[in-house]
Amino acid sequence: MKRLKVLILTGIMSAALLCGCGANTASGVENNTTQEAKTEESGDTEEAKAEEFKREYNDKGQVRSFLTGKFVDKQIGERRPVGVMLSNIKDAQPMSGVGSADVVFEAPVEGEITRFLALFEDYDDLEKIGSCRSCRDYFLYWALEFDAVYCHYGQSSYAVEPLERDYVDNLSGLAAIGSTVYYRTDDRPSPHNAYCSAKGIKEGIKKMKYRENYRSTYAGKFQFAPDGETVSLEENRGTYIAPGYPINKPWFEYNKDDKLYYRYQYDGPQIDAETGEQLAFTNVILQYADWVQRDENGYLAFDCHDDGYAIIFTNGTLQEAHWIREGDEKTGTIRYYDIGLTHEITLNQGKTMVCVVKDKIGGEINPNVEFH
Repeated sequence: MKRLKVLILTGIMSAALLCGCGANTASGVENNTTQEAKTEESGDTEEAKAEEFKREYNDKGQVRSFLTGKFVDKQIGERRPVGVMLSNIKDAQPMSGVGSADVVFEAPVEGEITRFLALFEDYDDLEKIGSCRSCRDYFLYWALEFDAVYCHYGQSSYAVEPLERDYVDNLSGLAAIGSTVYYRTDDRPSPHNAYCSAKGIKEGIKKMKYRENYRSTYAGKFQFAPDGETVSLEENRGTYIAPGYPINKPWFEYNKDDKLYYRYQYDGPQIDAETGEQLAFTNVILQYADWVQRDENGYLAFDCHDDGYAIIFTNGTLQEAHWIREGDEKTGTIRYYDIGLTHEITLNQGKTMVCVVKDKIGGEINPNVEFH
């Protein structure tokens, strides 16, 4: 395990990391590309040598979920999740289907707006997920950590080459498969009216001949508490979290009765349009990342391959952490360790939201993040 190259910790309210972040110099213009079918691989030499991961099953035949740590039906827990890119601008609110996601990533894109990557394990009953938007390459890298099939409606030029790599299984709305997976509604103007459904996703996966179950060596991203145990972290505080994104101005409030962090943005609760329920998570992670602006169009790059600083929130408590990318881009995952790198941090079973924030703004440690 490698250590952080540079880590500045002057208390929990002032943390930052300087680490390498590659920047492509190509123009950041949306591209319409034809997606070629990528058939299931038999596995390369490196993966063939990897040890098969032993899943945990209970006496009901259920399997431990990689996404929530809970036992789920075998056909759900053994199936690869899908990761869907969602628009988070105000005109696209409220989102549909996002409340059913087990893990959600949020990160800035150009213009200081944010987008979501929503990862779904049990999506069979979802008829409307969206609105769907285009890929930014760093969201793809996070989806790969879950061995997910990646769903997006187009892509920036920086994402074209990563999406074409042989280990990426994606369903693009601008490719030939798009009409199978996605549809448009008449309740909103374009581009805020593109959606996908469980039926379309399943048909798309079959048509593209993608692998439907997790690879045998996949071991998950998070470490969850055992059944019947509740984790409290080092600091006995952590009931309010504001990631500091300037446009949607989101925040989370902890409810001690159900031990969930409720999500707010645009001055009110963030709800799922299909259920009317507010988004809520058992765990929230602030993942600080080195970043660059790639070009004059405002396209960004975030470090997804190295290491950095994080703050983990669960059960109304918090803990400083190191995030470290372990393994390669194809099969590796980011893991979360204590500051001393002595042990991996354990999350409580349930849904998790990861808010990726800029580590520095204007040469200063990100001043916009707030929590208590």
